[in-house]
Amino acid sequence: MTPQGQISYGLIPLPSSVRPGAGEFTLTTGTALDAPPELYGVAAWLRSALGPATGCALLPSRAGAPGAAGIGGGNGAGADAEHTAGGEGRIVLALGPGLAAEEFRLRITPAGVRIIGGDAAGVFYGAQTFRLLLPPAALRRAPVAGGPLTVPATEIEDRPRYGWRGCMLDVARHFMPKADLLRFIDLLALHRLNVLHLHLTDDQGWRMEIAKYPRLTSVGGWRSSSMLGSRQHETFLPRPHGGFYTADDVREIVAYAAERYVTVVPEIDLPGHTQAAVAAYPWLAPEAAGVPEAADDPEEAGGAGAIDGVGPEGGVGQVGVRAAWGLSPHCLDVTSAAALDFCRDVLDEVMELFPGSHVGIGGDECPGDARSRAAFVTALAEHVTGRGRVPYAWDEILECGAVPGVTVAAWRGPDAAVVAARAGHRVVSCPDMSVYFDYRQSELPDEPIPVGPPLSLQDVHAFEPEPAGLTADERSRVIGAQCNIWTEHMDSPRAVDYMVFPRLCAFAEVVWSADRTPYPDFARRLEAHTARLDALGVEYRPAAGPHPWQSRPDAPGWPISKARREAMVAEFGVGRRRG
Repeated sequence: MTPQGQISYGLIPLPSSVRPGAGEFTLTTGTALDAPPELYGVAAWLRSALGPATGCALLPSRAGAPGAAGIGGGNGAGADAEHTAGGEGRIVLALGPGLAAEEFRLRITPAGVRIIGGDAAGVFYGAQTFRLLLPPAALRRAPVAGGPLTVPATEIEDRPRYGWRGCMLDVARHFMPKADLLRFIDLLALHRLNVLHLHLTDDQGWRMEIAKYPRLTSVGGWRSSSMLGSRQHETFLPRPHGGFYTADDVREIVAYAAERYVTVVPEIDLPGHTQAAVAAYPWLAPEAAGVPEAADDPEEAGGAGAIDGVGPEGGVGQVGVRAAWGLSPHCLDVTSAAALDFCRDVLDEVMELFPGSHVGIGGDECPGDARSRAAFVTALAEHVTGRGRVPYAWDEILECGAVPGVTVAAWRGPDAAVVAARAGHRVVSCPDMSVYFDYRQSELPDEPIPVGPPLSLQDVHAFEPEPAGLTADERSRVIGAQCNIWTEHMDSPRAVDYMVFPRLCAFAEVVWSADRTPYPDFARRLEAHTARLDALGVEYRPAAGPHPWQSRPDAPGWPISKARREAMVAEFGVGRRRG
């Protein structure tokens, strides 16, 4: 039974099947939670998620956790297994044979709750769904209402459409402190996204500690000013901005995400978008630094205080960390063996800290000789592959010729996904006009710093990751999709909240739900879901437009039409070999 036209409890993303039952389950301080050892992590997370607001410890019962066979049926032993020894209902977690990875079944009766998953991730998603079925007050960090909480009796079966359900967060243009990043991971997991692509480096800042090259953060980790509004206005706010994650911060972030079945994919953008690295180590790009390529001591070849080519004394000289938005001409020297060794050293440290299969190497928007750049990027990809990982790159890598084994983030329109799939690459679909959340959300004049074409909530909900014209084999290479959050104009977590939510809710439905219902059904469910976002403290964009305090009259934007952006994308010539 599909949920369309049926009760769906305002769930986002939409489940595969919902069967309403009779009655309700009551969560009390006596409710027990049982799980086998392989699901202790999920049980611990559920206790920590529900305990603060409900006052329920959800301790194990004396009966213990039954095996999957003991809770697999609809009646009899399965129903009895939901009771504690003292007769109260309980929550039971288990793995179930025959279910695929990330698939789950959730059964709620007045007697108790059981969640069966094909793996631990599936059980986790079932537990998240159970959490969403509770009143929104259960999502708060402390009790706000007296009395027990109830959940409607129902049976839900669910599975994801794609294995890669991602979100790219740019922490280079504006740094997101660790505590806020952990909160953001919780919000991704709530919406069943399972990949956080962290854009850790760019011209405007280097955000990850590298032991072999400490100046990357001591010099490259901050800038003395930032642009105010769109770059076309050339207005600057003379306030320093910076920050970076230590190695222990990274370990904590990765572990926290893993507990929520989110894989963190690091991106070190190379060889372009590297002015912050050049500011720290000018020998990486001698023509920008005015210093010899092979300094006797590279640690002594750098310097702080310069901004966009203006040195600390005010004269033209060493390049500093870029304060302006837009592309920088100051990139790594792609003909330099020393620069290539630097990149390999950095990637080795990154791979030690991030255990996931994919490692982002950028490969985008780098000026200079195309053939030398292609050879450089190919060498980076081969280095990552040689370490047993999968290189992940923006679709400009298609212009580097045959670079085997690369997963491509296809951002320059739907054609990029087509070209990449037909070239034999695995593809993560992320066309800018469908999933770039820095684009303005409407034509309203009070949208904060409106840039790009309008990208409405309904536009995101209509996104189709698999472009028309692909064969079945080519479609199988589209392993998923991601939304991208570029933060030039998001200088705080509050600004990120506004630009991302509720558009991320629509995106989550695109990548999770195989059978999307029409937009009006999504909009109806979103009305219930925003009460959950309110309880979680998410400062999302209201349906009618921004609150007065969410607008930015001090920071002018640069909006363009959809037609203009479509023409710009067409000019890219995706897949055309350069040089």
